[in-house]
Amino acid sequence: MKYSHLGRTGLKVSRIALGALNFGEITDEATGFAIMDEALEAGVNLFDTADVYGGPQSPDMEKGFGKSEEIIGRWLAQSADRRDKIVLATKVYQPMGTGPNDKYLSAYHIRRACEASLKRLKTDHIDLYQMHHIDRATPWEEIWQAMEQLIREGKITYVGSSNFAGWDIATAQSAAASRHLLGLASEQSLYNLAQRTIELEVIPALRHFGIGLIPWSPVGKGLLGGVLNQTATQGRRASPRLKAQIEKFRPQLEAYEALCADFGEAPAVVALAWLLHNPVVTSVINGPRTLAQWQQRLKAPSVTLSAETLSRLNAIWPGLGGEAPQAYAW
Repeated sequence: MKYSHLGRTGLKVSRIALGALNFGEITDEATGFAIMDEALEAGVNLFDTADVYGGPQSPDMEKGFGKSEEIIGRWLAQSADRRDKIVLATKVYQPMGTGPNDKYLSAYHIRRACEASLKRLKTDHIDLYQMHHIDRATPWEEIWQAMEQLIREGKITYVGSSNFAGWDIATAQSAAASRHLLGLASEQSLYNLAQRTIELEVIPALRHFGIGLIPWSPVGKGLLGGVLNQTATQGRRASPRLKAQIEKFRPQLEAYEALCADFGEAPAVVALAWLLHNPVVTSVINGPRTLAQWQQRLKAPSVTLSAETLSRLNAIWPGLGGEAPQAYAW
């Protein structure tokens, strides 16, 4: 396994991160345990989850509230040395109850949510505590005060963000600097060949501030995973959403899957390898449904795409023209 610094920090994480979004809902506990076992054996050390993962993202215990963290916690409890072999990341923001303060990024909720995550994960510290979304109703002075307190207490080590706009990242860093804090170590964003909006302003902001990018949905919820071949040869039924995406992008998908066939790699592996060629990308979230998916995609860090292949990929999936403002202004 290859490793990279988490942004400008001294912490090294695997180039592939294990995403536990599906644990507890699509992926049962036994399969989740098997995936984590293989991840650890392969040298994957970044394990990513969220307090709300494990079912429909709502504060309903019967629908999976907190199950992903609980599965990871039970896996960690099986062996005393596992905890120190991984970089454990989780998130705060989503509704975790029906009360008015059971969500978002108030200092009140951050403290309570962190304590609850620690209990579910069966650990005394979280290595990377990520804000799952921006909360523009809470001042950064309050957010950083809460995070600083958790750092001081040894309950979290690094702070990350997810789904932030470029100006949110800049504002967060400005507020952190005024408190002499490191600020954000990483940002998780939606980013893949077919969805490249963050190239306009988020990626330039991350590069400027030395914040590591951790893309989520690298295969576009299955769109870039060889969907044409799968539906044609394996008789798989695509969801209505995926069917609409297939028809929208059919010409690109045909060209993309043909390129992958010529290259000799699975489309999902190529999709992850393309992301890893971006120097701002620290690690890519791989959120498998099955053990076979996980095993296939583990090879992505070792796949090198030539300049010609990268050029062909960019011709198929051209993005929005580069970075702002040059992408749309003189």
